Amino acid sequence: MQTPSVVSALTIAGSDSGGGAGIQADLKTFAAHRVHGLSAIAALTAQNTRGVSAVDVPSTAFLRAQLEACFDDFGIGAVKLGMLATAEVIDAVADILEAHRPRFVVLDPVMVATSGARLLREDALDALRTRLLPLASVITPNLPEAELLLGHAIDNADAMRRAADELLAQGARAVFLKGGHLPGDGDVIDLYADADGIVETAHPRLSANGHGTGCTLASAIAAQLCLGQTLPKACRAASDYVHRALRLGYRPGRGDVQVLDHFGAALPA
Repeated sequence: MQTPSVVSALTIAGSDSGGGAGIQADLKTFAAHRVHGLSAIAALTAQNTRGVSAVDVPSTAFLRAQLEACFDDFGIGAVKLGMLATAEVIDAVADILEAHRPRFVVLDPVMVATSGARLLREDALDALRTRLLPLASVITPNLPEAELLLGHAIDNADAMRRAADELLAQGARAVFLKGGHLPGDGDVIDLYADADGIVETAHPRLSANGHGTGCTLASAIAAQLCLGQTLPKACRAASDYVHRALRLGYRPGRGDVQVLDHFGAALPA
């Protein structure tokens, strides 16, 4: 049997029919980094730039079939986890990850869409904590997601640092906590935290209402890991990439959200 000539990145997430987030954003990000992209669709959304109107969850049997097909044939360097809407879906994904043990797992705990639509059922939150958190190389929550995971508000920079430590204490090996939801006009501060401490990453705050930034960040981390970067450097490079993609973003629909320019952000400045 031939050995794969390239390393692939696998996204297990939801499909965005509007093309700005989810599986579509992940595959564009992989391609922009010149990494072969694989996908297993864990949810389907009827979605555009104005919101999510419907969600459908395929059977876990079909999800398992997609995942086994990917692991059976490809050399997978990193797995990105996105929208996993139910406890049954999370259990199915966790079972496959435990069986195949990919080197890196990037967990984006997708819970609420940019539009405010809830994307994670209540019964899935405990399953995410107990099944997926221990398998993740890094978890990439924004502040509302971290608040749901921890059960309390995070409303300033000091609270962010404490929240990163709390997530590590819950079992995360590393955390990239995104600070874009903090109020204020200053720089956006993100925190990378692991057993060695906390490192801040700062970018000028952009006025754009970005769509798909969380999906893109997590998939860019996975792509960077496939390219051989260390986890801290992968997170920093991914954060820089998302900032460029948002700065170059555009509005393809009638909503007020801006879609990232995944390919423009990968070009030399």
